[in-house]
Amino acid sequence: MSDPHDSHEEFSRRIGAKERRKLRARGGKDKGMWFGLGMMGTVGWSVVTPTLVGALVGRWLDSRLQDTVSWTLTLLLIGLAIGCLNAYYWVRKASGTIRRRHDDD
Repeated sequence: MSDPHDSHEEFSRRIGAKERRKLRARGGKDKGMWFGLGMMGTVGWSVVTPTLVGALVGRWLDSRLQDTVSWTLTLLLIGLAIGCLNAYYWVRKASGTIRRRHDDD
């Protein structure tokens, strides 16, 4: 037969965990919105910056070299690939942080 004291402690522990999650959610609403906007900006800039740098360097190379290869297009695509890897890194990092917070509850 189970001890009623143990079931009461388990019930209290679960209620406490739910309450902590609820309080964290209420207190973090504004932070969540700003965090989301900041993350969109971080992801956006992490894609745009290497893409633009690649395009600008490629255009400079095309003006200097008389080559059959379009350096602008080549370096733009390489910059885009690097930017996508950067975005993947930032999203994965944020997802891991959220997952750890959820697991702590």
